[in-house]
Amino acid sequence: MFSPQDILYEDNHLLVVNKHSGDLVQPDPSGTSALEDQIKEFIRRRDAKPGAVFLGVVHRIDRPVSGAVLFAKTSKALARLNEMIREGRIDKRYWAIVEQTPVPESGELRHYILRDATSNRSRAYDAPKGGAKEARLRYETLARSDHYTLLEIELLTGRHHQIRAQLSKIGCPIRGDLKYGARRSNPGGGISLHSRSLSFDHPVRHEPVRVVAPVAAEDALWRYFEEAVQ
Repeated sequence: MFSPQDILYEDNHLLVVNKHSGDLVQPDPSGTSALEDQIKEFIRRRDAKPGAVFLGVVHRIDRPVSGAVLFAKTSKALARLNEMIREGRIDKRYWAIVEQTPVPESGELRHYILRDATSNRSRAYDAPKGGAKEARLRYETLARSDHYTLLEIELLTGRHHQIRAQLSKIGCPIRGDLKYGARRSNPGGGISLHSRSLSFDHPVRHEPVRVVAPVAAEDALWRYFEEAVQ
């Protein structure tokens, strides 16, 4: 559930929150309360707004994923941010705790992603396949523990379950991600993938903005890796 302490950045046009693993960004058919509605209600109460609160979802992250999510508070900001997303002008970095160290330890992955809507799963292929979309990311190994490796991911395209599918394809499933080959689940059912930072030019003020999302303080392995790279 959203709380005001989850706000990482806010001005008249933008809002960035640190999503908890397990939270929905937008409502779905399950009827579960979602961040979008929770934030609207918070703004309505805090600012004593008499009418409907405008809040546009600029990008989404999967329900079991944590970290920075960007919202627009005005229609002007939403239109410009959507254009920036399409043009690749918002730098999105993720942290992933994986079960194996990739070889090489840094590089670029290029696959073709095919989504299976029935199973809500994506498969990564080495070569083009009917209906598959190109997926690209860059990765860098930041730290290692006895059993896990921390990667930083720069997302170059935005495909369904892209990071999860591509890392699984190279034999490096994300910790806790049973759907993509992890050995065991995480407590609470989340996966160790975190939207670490967003960097972009402000769509209205045209100033650089960079927002960093802290990892879950209650997760000892996340804390270990965050301290290791500081």
